[in-house]
Amino acid sequence: MSVMTDPKVGLIPGPVHDRLAALSRSQAWYGWAGYVAPSHLDSMEFEYFALRNQASLFDVSPMHKYRITGPGALAMLNRMVTRDVAKLRAGRVGYTLWCDEEGMVIDDGTLFRLGEDDWRLCCQEPMLDWLMEAAWGFDAKVTDESHDIAGLSLQGPCAFAILEAAGLDVGHLKPFDLAEIEPGLTVSRTGFTGDLGYELWTAWDAAPALWDRLWEAGRHHGLRAIGYDALNLARIEAGFLTAGVDFQPVLSVERLHRGLTPFELNLGHMVHFDKGHFNGRRALIRARNTPRSLLMRLDVEGFKPAPGALIYHRKKREIGHLSSGIWSPTAKCNIALAHVRMPYAAQRPANLWAEIYTLEEGRWATRMVRLTPVKGPFFAPPRAKATPPARL
Repeated sequence: MSVMTDPKVGLIPGPVHDRLAALSRSQAWYGWAGYVAPSHLDSMEFEYFALRNQASLFDVSPMHKYRITGPGALAMLNRMVTRDVAKLRAGRVGYTLWCDEEGMVIDDGTLFRLGEDDWRLCCQEPMLDWLMEAAWGFDAKVTDESHDIAGLSLQGPCAFAILEAAGLDVGHLKPFDLAEIEPGLTVSRTGFTGDLGYELWTAWDAAPALWDRLWEAGRHHGLRAIGYDALNLARIEAGFLTAGVDFQPVLSVERLHRGLTPFELNLGHMVHFDKGHFNGRRALIRARNTPRSLLMRLDVEGFKPAPGALIYHRKKREIGHLSSGIWSPTAKCNIALAHVRMPYAAQRPANLWAEIYTLEEGRWATRMVRLTPVKGPFFAPPRAKATPPARL
């Protein structure tokens, strides 16, 4: 019985589910925002290496997408998010986040300025109620486009060559640029992999034809469809955060004090106090010099991934935990994102250790491994910024 028709699953097929189902050998599906999505189609390793060495195609249609239009759209968004989006010109995309009145992060996302008074916000969590409340009193209209606009993410070193083969002229796009390349088709030079990549946005019903067009163009470039597992590995290498994993959106937490400020997520550069008032500004002014913890990028000794492992100072005092951890095939090291309490996160040398449990021949073993702080992403290839990209 197919996933699409099984009444027990209770999930909606996405716009290209038929294409994905035909390619899936593993039948490893999960629920993403109410849609059927692949964890992997073949194997995570196979798909990851296609992403890093050839090109990958991933359906991002389940993302929540909101259109904000009208003369007051800019003022409304600047009142809601922490960065100054007035500096984001038409035809550009910006990463942003927004907080509650206590300065705790509600969610993060990408903000597309499609025109002077025309914006689209893409995010992980459902935000329609919050956006409607934020728009109150502004001459701005909020429309939920989540089920109307489809997105396909084409990532990897051959991504540009595939778009050229498909007849799409994107050579002029710099990182975080966007343009309507054809009527009804907008392409942004964005992605969640830290690699060369593009996201293609079109009407929901037009997505299958777009998928087929890209698939045919990528036939001689090693294009592979991928699931979330390979994407997750790539985003950790890039040092990107995931809501619900590396931070808990404050509106969904069940325990007090589980929310985090942008400063605690190491995103203080995304808070622009000089733009005027925005939601959470007063609380963030008080909190900017007194973070309770800090999200760090760490090199983990050894080769055993340690997501969820506890962190200790001098092997004695528990001071944090790893939120994401993998062995990076490209960086050739064990890497992690972790929350470390202050003041230990600011000490140099850090003297941080992780307690790792491993199952070896039916017996659990534990050991302490050294953690080394890392600045910047674990993997940042020059091709991600080259304009125009190389034709591979």
